[in-house]
Amino acid sequence: MLDYTIFILEKVSFDLNLFSKELLKALKILIPSDIIQLRDWFYYFAKDKRELLIFGSYF
Repeated sequence: MLDYTIFILEKVSFDLNLFSKELLKALKILIPSDIIQLRDWFYYFAKDKRELLIFGSYF
């Protein structure tokens, strides 16, 4: 499920509203260990897309 979530987040990263919705949805369904991996992926991914860093507070 984590891989699919990352795939979706990469695809919707052009739209902050969609990205926010998908990230919140993922945080509701993923298990805690996957959330930690998602957080690590997020900060790696967001370093090239600074506008996404506002969602770092979701973790």
